[in-house]
Amino acid sequence: MQTEITHRRVLAVALPIVLSNITVPLLGVVDTFAVGQIGDAASIAAVGVGAIILGAIYWIFGFLRMGTTGLAAQAMGAGDQQELIALLVRGLILGLGAGVVIMALYPLLIAGGLWISPVSDQVAPLVESYMTIRIFSAPAPIALYAITGWLIAQERTREVLILQIWMNGLNILLDLYFVLSLGWGVDGVAWATFIAEWTGLVLGLWMCRAALRHPFARAWDQVFDRARLIKMGSLNSDILLRSLALQGIFVSFLLWGGKFGDVALAANQVLLQFLHLVAYGLDGFAFAAETLVGQAIGRRALGDLRKSVVISSLWAAGICVLLALGFALIGPWAIDMMAKSAEVQQAARVYLPYMVASPILGCACFMLDGIFIGATRGADMRNMMMISLMIYVVSVLALTPSFGNHGLWMALLISYVARGATLGYKYPAIERDLS
Repeated sequence: MQTEITHRRVLAVALPIVLSNITVPLLGVVDTFAVGQIGDAASIAAVGVGAIILGAIYWIFGFLRMGTTGLAAQAMGAGDQQELIALLVRGLILGLGAGVVIMALYPLLIAGGLWISPVSDQVAPLVESYMTIRIFSAPAPIALYAITGWLIAQERTREVLILQIWMNGLNILLDLYFVLSLGWGVDGVAWATFIAEWTGLVLGLWMCRAALRHPFARAWDQVFDRARLIKMGSLNSDILLRSLALQGIFVSFLLWGGKFGDVALAANQVLLQFLHLVAYGLDGFAFAAETLVGQAIGRRALGDLRKSVVISSLWAAGICVLLALGFALIGPWAIDMMAKSAEVQQAARVYLPYMVASPILGCACFMLDGIFIGATRGADMRNMMMISLMIYVVSVLALTPSFGNHGLWMALLISYVARGATLGYKYPAIERDLS
């Protein structure tokens, strides 16, 4: 196993993830384009609402990707092949089992989703039809969280890229065929995703075939070892709580934004797309940190830990500077492309400086998230996120009465700084544990 930490190695992990992220918004564009050709606003709304509801349900299990990456990277660094394979099997069992539960509960989940996101009588049956088809592929995307995390832990991100290109590429082609050629409408979009997700799971399992064929994959005493299951469960629950707190920040940001009028709310929605670009750009380097930090901890190699942190963070910082410059230079043009309302364009331009600052102020928290995932410091991530959430709420309450929507954006950026500062405060403990 390669142990030297180099710039080339960091880029080999990071760049395939960055490239795979490009396919995610492209799929959403094609979904909208396909149903948009029907000429029916209800169809566009149904696909959007149904995808958001299912995305929120599946997002709950995102801990499976992060937890698997950290634990598997440490097992790999320690040279513990049996535990590395056992983690894959555990993740698959948990993912597939969770998917089966979701399928069994689908009538309640659909009803609950429509209750939370009320839609018109015309849109509701289309949403229900869309979700009824897609929800029966639930085991596939959730199990793929475990597969993706396991592959990333071993620096097999090129395979993750191939997996994403296959799933999203097939989804796009089937979208166009089912909707535009066969005229299946909203159901066609749902069937395209259903097929793409199940075939994606088959491809993912094929990528893991060597491990699944190994006798260790059937070493049930190891797979169901009580101490290891408790450790995995504790880490995953901590990551889940951390993620819920993070989601709370963004959901409350949208709700508070609505208090400043429709124009400000629309401008905020446009500008949030810039924040998504920051996440897409930094994901690869955060994943590199997860992998290399986890392996270094598994080897008990303090020097490798520091090099992993420094090199991956240097590349992330460079990307953040480029993103900030890009937002400053082409931000006004991008705003005009996304919003046709002159009022929204003007408002979004007023708040654009916050987007220019966001990559710079957010770089530390994104990278430290990756470092702490690799170190499997779930409790620290949970606790520091809770503190950051409280700082955000106090900032909103203190700033919005005087500064309005400006105060809301200030509070969001303060939460970025708080996340970076609180995790940075806890970082020395990771090094102390290796010294």
